[in-house]
Amino acid sequence: MYKNNVTLIGFIGNDAEVRTNGDRSLTTLSLATKSSYKKDGKYIEHTDWHRCVVFGKLGEFAAKLQKGAHILVEGEYRSRRFTNTKTDTEQTVWEVRVNSILKLDRAAKAATEEAEDATSEDGLNDDDIPY
Repeated sequence: MYKNNVTLIGFIGNDAEVRTNGDRSLTTLSLATKSSYKKDGKYIEHTDWHRCVVFGKLGEFAAKLQKGAHILVEGEYRSRRFTNTKTDTEQTVWEVRVNSILKLDRAAKAATEEAEDATSEDGLNDDDIPY
């Protein structure tokens, strides 16, 4: 039995890019994830960039995502070989073939929206109404 599944949470580095090949289209995303560790009493941060490829209806959704969007992606980690036409050498690229995307809200934005939703038509907050 085999399992190839990756889950990434991060921010999109550039607006989604859509490419069409005949009747088939694909959307590529550049997703940044961050990690940190402590060395000599200081925190060192490291950013990794992940190429994500999305097909079909999910690709249409992904095409609407913009730079800075906070998302969770799940998919299969795959390698692909191609010949670089500029250098005429064979290269390997690693990418995530996405099968699920969840758009995450930023904490500050979500808190603002919740505050707006909690205000009733008469201008009272839910906290102001006695139960």
